[in-house]
Order: sequence, then C-alpha cells, then structure tokens
Amino acid sequence: MAKIKIDDKEYETDDLSSDAKDNLTNMRLCDERLTQIRRDAAITQTARNAYAAALKSALPKDA
Repeated sequence: MAKIKIDDKEYETDDLSSDAKDNLTNMRLCDERLTQIRRDAAITQTARNAYAAALKSALPKDA
C-alpha cells in the first residue's frame, strides 16, 4: 500500500475513490511532463548559447 501526503494529511492510495486515483495519476503525469519540459528548456538554452557564441565568432572583427 502506498501513501500520499496532501495538506499534511496522509492517505492510503488503495482507499481513494476512482476519481481521486484518476486525479492523482493525472497529477503525476503532469509532474513528469513538467520535468521533461524543464529538461528540454535546459537543452534548448545550451544550444542557444552555443549558437550565440558561434555568431559572435562569425561576425566581422573590424566592427
């Protein structure tokens, strides 16, 4: 039996209604997606920084 804690109160997941279980599942999926989005944003920011560095090195040196 797994327990979850919400607002400082513990609940047995087996004792939750099917509606509550569905909401818990959906909340966990959202948490996983947010983690993935943060990871993707970090990768994208790293790539952007590399492109900015490449742009700077490609600019004319006399300007």
